[in-house]
Amino acid sequence: MSVAKPDIREISIEALEEFFIQHNAPKFRAIQVQEWLWKHRKINFNEMSNLSKADRNLLSEHFTINSLKILKKEISVDGTIKFLFFVDENRFIEGVIIPQLNRLTACISSQVGCSLSCTFCATGKLKLYKNLTSGEIYDQVFLLNDYALKHFNKPISNIVYMGMGEPFLNIKNVLKSIDLITSPNGLGMSGKRITVSTVGITKIIKKIADINPNFNLAISLHSANDIKRSEIMEINKTNNLIQLAEALLYFYKKTKIKPTYEYVLLGGINDSIDDAKALVDFCKKIPSKVNLIEYNKIKDGLYEKSSTEATNLFIRFLEKHNILVKLRRSRGEDIAAACGQLAIQNK
Repeated sequence: MSVAKPDIREISIEALEEFFIQHNAPKFRAIQVQEWLWKHRKINFNEMSNLSKADRNLLSEHFTINSLKILKKEISVDGTIKFLFFVDENRFIEGVIIPQLNRLTACISSQVGCSLSCTFCATGKLKLYKNLTSGEIYDQVFLLNDYALKHFNKPISNIVYMGMGEPFLNIKNVLKSIDLITSPNGLGMSGKRITVSTVGITKIIKKIADINPNFNLAISLHSANDIKRSEIMEINKTNNLIQLAEALLYFYKKTKIKPTYEYVLLGGINDSIDDAKALVDFCKKIPSKVNLIEYNKIKDGLYEKSSTEATNLFIRFLEKHNILVKLRRSRGEDIAAACGQLAIQNK
């Protein structure tokens, strides 16, 4: 029985250098291979033209290159584009390009499925099938950036880890993917244009603070009332608001990065003035800002979108108390590409 060859994109450069040394080849070949893999995203060893045929054959004999493929795309009436990626073994993920006036944002996934079961999120109704590798996360950005260059004549300007899955439950691969995206031998993007969103896994927030992250942090908050948050987000039962505030204060003191609180307005659930008061109190614990998000309908969903009146009252209350707040309008709702809707509904 043959043993599956390892994916070369999951091999460290040090291990690759050692591989070449063991096969009587100069170790600088490893740097050349890394550039082909990440900067140029070559997925065939034969395309690595500055390697000898013998070296290319050596790599083919010992390694494989796993990569994502775009299977289809859908374009919304508002210009948002949703992409279906094939991962492996009949597993799929979705990613999105959101065109705006001065930016092109790529929304990418970190897991196939999700384990957290947030009640307002379509992905939360799926099982968790696997963590994406760093290469699979990077592929989404590379392919979406390639699409942007060809169809918008400019690169992706911003990346948000807000697609399928919980990034902090795949933190090792997420961090490695960010290293690749920001590396001169990768896409060379600024970490200031990358935002990683988490439901608020407190021990990982503290760990991230200790490594001096080169990206922005967003917290899926959705309620500043412990009882309500536990009802709509299972994670709050083990990572409650007191623990979350403590972890975020630690994060801010270490990094001076202001977290952004994401808050989906659910009609009659978390959009009252009392809810706004609780949010103001939570915001004042740490320098921060708030992104209010319109609720997007999902299959078998329990909620309705907040009324215009409730939304405006909520915003005015936050502004009155000097909270920096922005309302994120739904984008791509007609193709199930909006916030909370990614769930591989059509393959």
